[in-house]
Amino acid sequence: MTTKNRRVYLYDTTLRDGAQTRGIDFTPADKTAIARALDDLGIDYIEGGWPGSNPTDDAFFASPPKLRRAKLVAFGMTRREGRSASNDETLRPILEAPVAVACLVGKSSRYQVENILKVPLAENRRMIRDSIRLVAAEKDHAFFDAEHFFDGYKQDADFSLSCLEAALEGGAEWLVLCDTNGGTLPDEIQSIVAAVRERLPDAGLGIHLHNDTETAVAGALAALVPGVRQIQGTINGIGERCGNTNLVSVIGSLALKTEWKTGVGGDALKRLSETSRLLDERLNRAPNPAAAYVGDAAFAHKGGLHASAVAKDTRSYEHIAPEQVGNRRQILVSSQAGRANVLARLAEVGLEIKPDTPRLASLVKWIKEREAAGYAYEGADASFLLLARRHLYGEGSPFDLERFRLISERRRNARGELITESEATVMLKVDGAERFTVAIGRHGPVDALNLALRRALLPDFPVIEDMRLTDYKVRILNSGDATEAVTRVLIDWSDGRRVWSTVGLSHNILDASLEAILDAVHWRLAAGTDARRGGKAKSKR
Repeated sequence: MTTKNRRVYLYDTTLRDGAQTRGIDFTPADKTAIARALDDLGIDYIEGGWPGSNPTDDAFFASPPKLRRAKLVAFGMTRREGRSASNDETLRPILEAPVAVACLVGKSSRYQVENILKVPLAENRRMIRDSIRLVAAEKDHAFFDAEHFFDGYKQDADFSLSCLEAALEGGAEWLVLCDTNGGTLPDEIQSIVAAVRERLPDAGLGIHLHNDTETAVAGALAALVPGVRQIQGTINGIGERCGNTNLVSVIGSLALKTEWKTGVGGDALKRLSETSRLLDERLNRAPNPAAAYVGDAAFAHKGGLHASAVAKDTRSYEHIAPEQVGNRRQILVSSQAGRANVLARLAEVGLEIKPDTPRLASLVKWIKEREAAGYAYEGADASFLLLARRHLYGEGSPFDLERFRLISERRRNARGELITESEATVMLKVDGAERFTVAIGRHGPVDALNLALRRALLPDFPVIEDMRLTDYKVRILNSGDATEAVTRVLIDWSDGRRVWSTVGLSHNILDASLEAILDAVHWRLAAGTDARRGGKAKSKR
């Protein structure tokens, strides 16, 4: 394989390295769904896990997903000292896995061999050679992960290189150089890879980096210049400690910044953001908003000067068009907002406002004042849109909340279990008719208040029945004021098709929560064409 070849092969280790992340536990169903998404994206190799090491991986390989183009890989380790590869029970499940590719990891650091494995150096080389030879005989493709290669090379280059040569003698198709401790910087990686290429000019070289110095992506890209042609990593960079090379960033940079070619391109590249978010959804994790290429903030513009420039030329403050990777531009509304921000944000959701619209200047001023007080509209689109409509057009509410009351009680139930329940009472008026409801919340007073309010409104506005609270965040803005501190509540909602977010602010957490709940209801009523029996929700002017 020559250095002139511009094809870079992507090897995803999310299903194995990702499982070593603190707080992450994949199910076989998770692994199957993620593998299919990676296949659709255009990944070349997908490491499914380590057969024989745990029940989850065993279940996954017992019924592996059928992939269209990617090759599924079984991972394992070289044989142990004092036995033949064919008689090593840890290798047998890897050989029996119904996949065409296997990747074995072995020590390539003299320090690790002498102090961790505690075997003779020559025996370590035989362990690598024998194991790879067996895999190459029984599988279509055999890869070797040279563990601790970069640290080992800096200690004893000849020994580390001899481990690679042993794998080549065994029939390894790819030699993957691993920075297992994640401490090698890109310039060192580049120079060491160049030395390996000089010693092994025809070998297929791969790179596997950990992100302990926050340079894994940079190191992987730098390694391409002297001859690496396979990059291993994970979606969103998940992995042990500080994670692994983030393949999302690698894919975006290779496709849009260089002449290197991968299996991801064209329409597939537009699924990059979708794939990143799918992983977070499967893991029930909040996506990183600052993630390059795919984060919510990657193309978000907050300052008025930036927003104004982007409105005239979308490339003014963006290095690529967000649509190229399936992302979108966001014009944020905040205390730093100008007229351009507000106009662009409103236009983004289909509310076209002319620059000379009456009260637009006062709306911008009002938004800045409310943000200064503690409101956060950049994370609460629904509240912002309602605020704009009320201010610009005088839109009101189709109901009036007269009062509410909340009582919380801690007691033991009939089984002697200690429970806490909250009871909410709500009184409101719809077209002058009173609605009075009581609800019990078993998940706190906010739950009770939400249930009582919706119960009172459902007879007149059945469209709100499908509303669900999906996330609830509280932040104390001025903690130094102790019990008089201002509380900001951000709530996410869904009706099964759309999602929206609302914000509330008050010295009283329940008042702040109620404000966010009311905004959510008003947004749902405004969004539904059948909000009220017989037509749209009425608005009081």
